[in-house]
Amino acid sequence: MGRVRIEDVAAEAGVSMKTVSRVLNDEPNVSDATRERVRAVVERLQYRPHPSARVLAGRRSYLVAMLYDNPSSNYLMEVELGVLDACQAQHYNLMLAPVTYDAKDIVSKVEALVLQSRLDGVVLTPPITDDAALLARLDELGIPWSSISPREANRRVGVVVDECSAVVEMIAHLAGLGHRRIAHIKGHPAHGASEWRLAGYLDGLARAGIECDPALVVDGGFSYDSGFEATNRLLELPDPPTAIFAANDDMAAGAIGAICERGLSVPRHVSVCGFDDTPIARHIYPSLTTVRQPTREMGRLAGLELLKEIRGQGQGGLVTVPYTLQLRRSTGPRP
Repeated sequence: MGRVRIEDVAAEAGVSMKTVSRVLNDEPNVSDATRERVRAVVERLQYRPHPSARVLAGRRSYLVAMLYDNPSSNYLMEVELGVLDACQAQHYNLMLAPVTYDAKDIVSKVEALVLQSRLDGVVLTPPITDDAALLARLDELGIPWSSISPREANRRVGVVVDECSAVVEMIAHLAGLGHRRIAHIKGHPAHGASEWRLAGYLDGLARAGIECDPALVVDGGFSYDSGFEATNRLLELPDPPTAIFAANDDMAAGAIGAICERGLSVPRHVSVCGFDDTPIARHIYPSLTTVRQPTREMGRLAGLELLKEIRGQGQGGLVTVPYTLQLRRSTGPRP
């Protein structure tokens, strides 16, 4: 059987090719009944638009890029899958574009990528999402963009989680288990998430009536190795912590590794918790208590909001998604 053409779909649905095109591109001025009939024919005939034909017809590339520079492969994989879900549902292609967030030529490199690949839009992940010069240049070029977890609340399109409140609840959980020496491994300083999670940690301690010991707040970098090294520094303190909150799951996994390497047990000697609920949280032993932000769903929503902007509907917005605490085996009563 030959390739199904748009003419075949139009004939089967009893509509014009232009109407089929409008349905495929989610354009207005099509009745619900007609839209459902065309979509049913598309699925039955397994019609897939030819990319080059779509570009010529709509002057679009039907290609968006996800820009990233993040050491957590677990986080990035979940976000990528979410953005891909959104793109596939709207018949768009996704390009993954690694960039160095603190490079002096990041703006010129992204501009070259946008122009050479004829991108219709970009999804920005932390910390790139907060590069003011890059955002300004994308606006000048007329390239729609969507932010994931932007530091500034006035970003117009993207997705966020109330991370401060989530960490306050996590610290309350540890305090409820009797812990008073609660340490925090910070994330990379360029990430807005690092600021929010540190703020939540400090607020959580204050609400629990625990005075913050600066020695218990150490630098990390959102990677396993940085969590491992930070935990070794914490355990060498004269009065080490009985609980550690790491700013992401990768660092929490590194903390568990460092604790176990010293012949100690989690949570018998030290409780550990993280943030994100990426797959590693469920795959390590003991399973990790963490804050679940729906990372894949955040990627999907960021993609969908971007595609609304690309279509010129002006309906893309900043979406807030809920979090939940995932209480697992890595936290327990104070020894």
